[in-house]
Amino acid sequence: MTPSRDISRLIEIMAALRTPGTGCPWDLEQDFASIAPYTIEEAYEVADAIARGDLEDLCDELGDLLLQVVFHARMAQERGAFDFGNVVTAVTTKMIRRHPHVFGDKHGRNVEAVNAAWAQIKAEEKAERAARRARAGLPPEPPQGRTLDGVPAGTPALARAARLQAKAATVGFDWADARLVLAKIREEIDEVEAEIDRGDQAAAAAEVGDLFFAMANLARHLDVDAEAALRGTNAKFARRFAYIEDQLAREGRTPREATLDEMEAHWQAAKTAAAGAAEGTE
Repeated sequence: MTPSRDISRLIEIMAALRTPGTGCPWDLEQDFASIAPYTIEEAYEVADAIARGDLEDLCDELGDLLLQVVFHARMAQERGAFDFGNVVTAVTTKMIRRHPHVFGDKHGRNVEAVNAAWAQIKAEEKAERAARRARAGLPPEPPQGRTLDGVPAGTPALARAARLQAKAATVGFDWADARLVLAKIREEIDEVEAEIDRGDQAAAAAEVGDLFFAMANLARHLDVDAEAALRGTNAKFARRFAYIEDQLAREGRTPREATLDEMEAHWQAAKTAAAGAAEGTE
């Protein structure tokens, strides 16, 4: 089997991998639940390639993400539920329906008009879904209408926190100023410390969750993407720790052979070097 630009080749490859007796044992063992974490991971790798500005890597990562869609579609096809063609039909139908100002005879070139039409179309889609479920004899979807409905539980925790807070803010449940959020963060830190002093691991874990939630709220008030901010800090930490390892390697040592004070000295040197490099680009 040879590579191809045609999506049908990728579908054929997945079918071969999932064919009992001749396929890949690992692929044959998978189901929707076991593959879901890989789907999420591939989406993050796409975001990482974009953040790094690496378009060659982005092409590769988008292919990996597409493979996840084909994988799920193949497993659904094996159950007689739907196939890849149904996935494409569903999304193209949705995009055409949700953009009547582009593909239909309705006009609405400003954002306000488009948003209003979008809300109406989504309500119509919800009614259609309910009718399909009724025809199929399925129970109705959980009723929606509460303020926080519509934020998927599977959304990454920091992003979900921001979306929940933003929805609550639409009905006035919000801090008026970022400084008030800072005060809440200090309060949460004190509560974490109190649970540490009491030695209550479960209560400390709950308070740490509250602290993260407050931090996400601060990011939202400052119009900062919490996920992106943390990804940036993760990358910075990785660079600085690599600097520590490189410096120790020049000394013929590893981090395990160095003291914390020695590693801290190299960490500070990494910060100084980064600051100097930043000034040099201005």
